[in-house]
Amino acid sequence: MDKQKIFQAVDHTLLAQTAVWEDIRQLCDDAIYYGTASVCIPPAFVKQAKEYVGERMAVCTVIGFPNGYQTTAVKVYETRDAIANGADEIDMVINLGDVKAQNFEKVEEEIRSIKEACGSRILKVIIETCLLTDQEKIHMCKTVTKAGADFIKTSTGFSTAGATFDDVKLFEEHVGPKVSIKAAGGISSFDDAEQFMKLGASRLGTSRIVKLAKAGQDKSQDTTSY
Repeated sequence: MDKQKIFQAVDHTLLAQTAVWEDIRQLCDDAIYYGTASVCIPPAFVKQAKEYVGERMAVCTVIGFPNGYQTTAVKVYETRDAIANGADEIDMVINLGDVKAQNFEKVEEEIRSIKEACGSRILKVIIETCLLTDQEKIHMCKTVTKAGADFIKTSTGFSTAGATFDDVKLFEEHVGPKVSIKAAGGISSFDDAEQFMKLGASRLGTSRIVKLAKAGQDKSQDTTSY
């Protein structure tokens, strides 16, 4: 698979608690250079980042992150605030306790409320697959579809594990035709990225793909200079 096709699927991500503006600015520069789908950054940086990139790059941010147990009202407010600050895409975390209690109608209503706040902007729903059974994942595929979200996403990257090939394959088998798939967490090579895309993911949440490309570029430049 052409590497540029992989770059175009990447949400180039930096959600570390210790991130400062210089880190975010560099993330934006790299995303623009490699032509990624978006930068995915903390809400506190959205306004500054959008003013910096303008229309050159989509800005994605996270809502209810990373545990998802804020109230729906808080998540809706976070969403509206992020959009007011310039966010183009929203990645929200579900309330996993509601999933474990099989309150799927409540989860659906929350997703629907946040999608309404998003309007025409893309909404991705993080279900944290590493904490769910396969049956719960299947229920969530159906719930995300019914709620009208644009993507189902595997992971926050802040829990016990990230995306797996099996989870993306399961999503592909059970989500509705209008729901896309984002694999996130632990994608550490171009080969893995390509495999996730072949299995059905059209977005990849990762920072490592661009870092690998930069390392290769830097090595090439170093070789040329000697």
